[in-house]
Amino acid sequence: MADKVDRILEQWQLEKPGLDVSPMAVIGRLSRAALAVESRLANTFARHGLDASSFDVLATLLRSGTPYRITPADLAREAMISTSAVSQRLNKLEARGLVRRESNPNDGRGTLVGLTEAGKELIERALPDHLATERTIVSTLNSEEQAVLARLLGRLEDPASTSESLRERA
Repeated sequence: MADKVDRILEQWQLEKPGLDVSPMAVIGRLSRAALAVESRLANTFARHGLDASSFDVLATLLRSGTPYRITPADLAREAMISTSAVSQRLNKLEARGLVRRESNPNDGRGTLVGLTEAGKELIERALPDHLATERTIVSTLNSEEQAVLARLLGRLEDPASTSESLRERA
């Protein structure tokens, strides 16, 4: 069944028959899939009064384990965001009473970020719904297809594998 990406590829083939537009099939579908996933997850987050950024911070703190405290730098690294983005997110979450900043006893100048009880309760309520939404999204794929897709996307995400592929072609 043809989709919008197929139509775009057909148009390019007619307009520029000698141009290899095959990467557009992957990137176009990947972009469209990402938008669809983000939209569905946003609806789930909104039911819990969260957005993707807030969920990410709270989930990172929860999965860090007891006592659910880490440094802002570790939070940035674990959540794969910039330190300035961490600061903005923490300000919002702290204002809502979901996280707290405290002095780091191992570093006199440092800070630790921790989940409050309210933050822990919220992320523990939101997490099962988040996973249910993700399960629904990937349910059109069997478990083997999901594993293959995850592996392939990991290769696209990893700059080292992309660099290796480019070196191999040269």
